[in-house]
Amino acid sequence: MTDNDRKALESHLKGIVNNLPELPGSYQYYDETGSIIYVGKAKNLKRRVASYFNKDRQSGKTRVLVSKIRNITYTVVNSEEDALLLENSLIKQYKPRYNVLLKDDKTYPSIAITKEYLPRVFSTRKIDRKGATYYGPYSHLPTMHALLELCQRLYHPRPCRQPMTEEGVKSGKYEVCLDYHIRKCAAPCCGKQSREDYLNNIEACREILKGNTREVARKLREEMELLSEEMRFEEAHVLKKKYELIENFRAKSEVVSNVNYDIDVFSMESDEKNAYINFLHVVNGAITQSFTFEFKKKLDETDDELLALGIVEMRKRFDSQSKELVLPFPVELPEEYARQTIPQMGGKKTLLDLSRQNVRQFKFDRLKQAEKLNPEQKQVRLMKEIQTQLALPSLPMHIELFDNSNISGEDAVAACVVFEKLKPAKKQYRKFNIKSVVGADDYASMREVVERRYSRLVAEEAPLPDLIIADGGKGQMEAIRSIVVEKLGLSIPIAGLVKDGKHRTREMLFGASYTSVAVRPDTLLFKLLTQMQDEVHRFAISFHRDKRSKRQLSSELDNISGIGEKSKASLLKEFGSVKRIKEATLEQIQKVLGKARGNHFFMQIHPDFKEKD
Repeated sequence: MTDNDRKALESHLKGIVNNLPELPGSYQYYDETGSIIYVGKAKNLKRRVASYFNKDRQSGKTRVLVSKIRNITYTVVNSEEDALLLENSLIKQYKPRYNVLLKDDKTYPSIAITKEYLPRVFSTRKIDRKGATYYGPYSHLPTMHALLELCQRLYHPRPCRQPMTEEGVKSGKYEVCLDYHIRKCAAPCCGKQSREDYLNNIEACREILKGNTREVARKLREEMELLSEEMRFEEAHVLKKKYELIENFRAKSEVVSNVNYDIDVFSMESDEKNAYINFLHVVNGAITQSFTFEFKKKLDETDDELLALGIVEMRKRFDSQSKELVLPFPVELPEEYARQTIPQMGGKKTLLDLSRQNVRQFKFDRLKQAEKLNPEQKQVRLMKEIQTQLALPSLPMHIELFDNSNISGEDAVAACVVFEKLKPAKKQYRKFNIKSVVGADDYASMREVVERRYSRLVAEEAPLPDLIIADGGKGQMEAIRSIVVEKLGLSIPIAGLVKDGKHRTREMLFGASYTSVAVRPDTLLFKLLTQMQDEVHRFAISFHRDKRSKRQLSSELDNISGIGEKSKASLLKEFGSVKRIKEATLEQIQKVLGKARGNHFFMQIHPDFKEKD
């Protein structure tokens, strides 16, 4: 490998690592042949993968592994436990060269429900599909034990291992054991519990192990409330504990399904130029392959057309023969190709949600990479988002924000900040002294400033903004609208940013009815709007403080001869207030104004100084 090739490879891998999400998941390393050479798990994908490329901490074996890496892929999951399960599944599937492979069939334990006349419920590492139904596997043993305990406490499946037949039960072959006396079993083997009742309990255990605990919890709650009405409070309290245990428990893994699915799962995200498709191949309930790819749109292809193409491509590439496809929406494929399922709940819906999470992360990573190469692309994307959210006629290339500032009507000012392509255009910022309003009337002040601003722009035939944003709610928006729309006849969209009691941006208002716009607080758009609001508030406050300081300074120092505006400003900057200026020593004053002017100033504010001297 030449130096240029090595640099290009390092740049490629560094770009992947820098864009990895800080989420749990599994990562895969590939060699130059495209084969997986290592599979790992991580609570934080970015941090874990980056650690491999820290040369100061590399061991000899890690250095060899890193030298073979040519590409990196990853699959995002919702928890560290699911990352463990996915790692285990992929290692079994691909047997990577640099992973420690399992030497036997033992893996994470599962919970089995046997297919006997009186089924048993127990944990096991041995899988015999003919003799039982299995739930799991469980990477977190306390979770599995809690499930078993829950089933035992609620429904008392028989704990004994003795094979029991229909003939044996009916002939009275079995005897009551200690488990019956200590209330761990209701003795269905001896007829003290009917088989129908016992099987109903086993079916409830299945629902709990599947994660379908809602119906079980509902029945428990109804029974608990009935006991409470009958004033049987002790029994109701026992059921309450069981109810709370079920409600607080999440029994289902999202990576390895409780049902032995053999399916292909697809999900899709698209925008104007690209479509992103994720493929999960599930065998015996375990994900064995996860792959996300990108389509560049050529014409006006629809999402269902592109998803159909992606399905055919992925199944051919990975030689999948699965007879069922789990999809977010139906697509046109030959009837005999595969059965299509659009799940609304259950295990397949969970797998579809996981696929969606991965395709969204892939899309986000691609956008981040593109924005690093072309920084303006991010601004365009956010402007399009604003345009879509507010149904604007054009991109908001030019945005202006207004804010007022005063203290009980004193030193009332207003500020206008301008954003060009979502970036501050500080040369276009404007400050306004309120002239016609007496007292603290923010709405009247806003009307005055807006009229002065846009009357002048119209008179000068200067470009008008694509969007006006008020730092406030309905009142400020109405004040702006009354001038811009009603008085000046301009058709400029107006929005408002509302803050909560802690002065944090809470929501965005828009439209004639001033309705709230759904902008999620965790989005880049919301953060951008918050920054814009903070900027206009900062600019207005700083102007107000400057004006107040100058007024305070001039009101007390105007009568002192030989001191101009610059000298007053220098003194205020140095000492902060008139009080501190008066408290300063002669030497401190002279340090700011010079020896002669400082002495002259000091003598005038301390007329008794001569007498002491």
